[in-house]
Amino acid sequence: MDFHISTEHQRLMGLVDEFVSSRLLPLEQDPKSFDAHENIREDLLEELRSEVKALGLFSPQMPKDRGGLGLTPVGQALLYERMNRSIFGPVCFNCAAPDDGNMTVLSKVATEAQKKRWLDPIVRGEVRSAFAMTEPHPGGGSDPGMIRTRAEKRGDRWLVNGHKWYITGAGAASHFILIAKTGEGLRDGLTAFAFHKDDPGWQIERRIPIMGPEEHGGHCELRFEGLEIPDENRLMEVGQGLKLTQIRLGLARLTHCMRWLGLAQRCMEIASAYVAEREGFGVKLADRESVQMQLGRVAMAIESGRLLTMRAAWRLEQGGKARPDISMAKIQVADTLHLAADTAIQLCGARGYSKDTPLEWIYRYARQARLVDGASEVHQMVISRAYQSQGRSFFAWGPGED
Repeated sequence: MDFHISTEHQRLMGLVDEFVSSRLLPLEQDPKSFDAHENIREDLLEELRSEVKALGLFSPQMPKDRGGLGLTPVGQALLYERMNRSIFGPVCFNCAAPDDGNMTVLSKVATEAQKKRWLDPIVRGEVRSAFAMTEPHPGGGSDPGMIRTRAEKRGDRWLVNGHKWYITGAGAASHFILIAKTGEGLRDGLTAFAFHKDDPGWQIERRIPIMGPEEHGGHCELRFEGLEIPDENRLMEVGQGLKLTQIRLGLARLTHCMRWLGLAQRCMEIASAYVAEREGFGVKLADRESVQMQLGRVAMAIESGRLLTMRAAWRLEQGGKARPDISMAKIQVADTLHLAADTAIQLCGARGYSKDTPLEWIYRYARQARLVDGASEVHQMVISRAYQSQGRSFFAWGPGED
């Protein structure tokens, strides 16, 4: 790997740092900045997005011919962690889940006509999107082969019936990507479709209450009862729904890691500032060995996560799928985010547990990291299979095998 950062990337990093520091961090201290679901309120978000667009930083992960900056995975890693130094950051830059992953996969697999209809409005920030895959038992979750929502071909249209839940952002989404069963094969029995919120034949049954703060649109339960989707809205070929899911989730898992590393660093920042000032029994907390050990442990964990994340991003750029690399980063960074938030709260005491800092917000948000886009146990299985298949070459320094 080459750790040299280009002049252009350094410029972009500086712009992101300045915007986050001057515009976003102050807003976190004002309760009026939040909506009822503990995220940035919509009118304020639109104001900030206009400012980001004026800086030329909106949807930077998209190709230049679609209005973005054409960031590669390495470029995304450099910028995303800086954006998420603020809890408001990613959504202001249009780099938050689920839109981030949906834009990426549509950019890669959609036809030009489909991109104009389904992708470009998301890139411009005119609409939001959702990815409808997860289902209640006995349907598909971590195992998409268990998906039961079915799409049946009727002439030039598909008729969809089924049940989805925990669909992130569905309450605010206009554009949806749906994964449905169209055959019986394990790897070729799923197909992906795009549909609009105003299409009849489906409904949101409820917005599911969760432990942590929510993305815009929440996490919703959906019911499909005769949704008709024209075949022109099918994404990729019939039976390639699992392939589309793998294309989307690979980089999406890694971009989660990039953002979570920013939150983990923010926790360190808050805790370090507090212990540098707070005294107890005549000694600054920062001078106590026990405090230094805790901060050192978190700092090392964050840096380990950054290295794993950047290596996975680099291997993606070399043309590999980097599945075990992404799984290792996902486990490490998810655990690190929880460790950073928990340690910072412990060091800040009552102030950390209160809402005077964003630490309690980050702490509640962090618990989902070990679940979303594959539980840690599933990723451990991925790593194990890769090691058993590759043997000693698993530890190669080069691009590696998938």
